[in-house]
Amino acid sequence: MARNKEFNVDTVLSKAMTVFWRQGYELTSMQDLVTHMGIHKRSMYDTFGDKHNLFMKVLDRYAEIAESKMDQRIQSLPTAIEAIRLLFDMALHKEESEPLGCLIVNTATELSLHDPEAAEKVNDSFSRTEKILLEIVKHGQDQGEIPKNLDPSALSEYLNNALVGFRVMVKVTRDSSKLQRILDTTLSILERR
Repeated sequence: MARNKEFNVDTVLSKAMTVFWRQGYELTSMQDLVTHMGIHKRSMYDTFGDKHNLFMKVLDRYAEIAESKMDQRIQSLPTAIEAIRLLFDMALHKEESEPLGCLIVNTATELSLHDPEAAEKVNDSFSRTEKILLEIVKHGQDQGEIPKNLDPSALSEYLNNALVGFRVMVKVTRDSSKLQRILDTTLSILERR
């Protein structure tokens, strides 16, 4: 007879996410995961499989949470430019309990070249963000807020690329005035006529 799980899967998955986010995939050991997740190694293997499979589940969970936060915050903003700025601000002003940077961007730089499954998840996440940006840009153009002479697809690609780079900069510098200048310069393209 199978035993009932003595833990909440979402809770331990969130704990694993924090460990991977702080340490990266390669530096995280199975013992680190077991210790921080607060479950037995056998339970971890039975529930999540090996370390790689657990990491893939963590990436899915992270992407869900990040996209949900984006959607909730963007919906309450009156303008497209405010919505785009918010996406950058979310990278700049993270919750204190969260590690610096973005787990998806960290994964892109750590694993994408030699882990096709991780690369696919990173690309999927980047594509979803780009689609969100495309919707915002088109809405902004329809409202006359963003110049119509800018190609919306090219602009959303540019903004997504800038956002990925910005997430890296947030991780490597504490110079808030520099980060603000980067953000303002990046978004100045939206104001050109």
